[in-house]
Amino acid sequence: MTKEQVITSLQNLPDDFQLEDLFERLLFVQHLDERVALSQQPGNSVSFEEAQRLINDASHAA
Repeated sequence: MTKEQVITSLQNLPDDFQLEDLFERLLFVQHLDERVALSQQPGNSVSFEEAQRLINDASHAA
């Protein structure tokens, strides 16, 4: 996580906020960063078409 991400997250909060709200946002940003990095590794991503197929299969199985 970068300082800029922390600053941006803080600036996007209302003037009055709970500390937990900031923590939740920072954890969310960190999680996204980790997932993006993971998806860029070979073999850890699927094409858009494959994602659509997986979603369709899952929705029909439910």
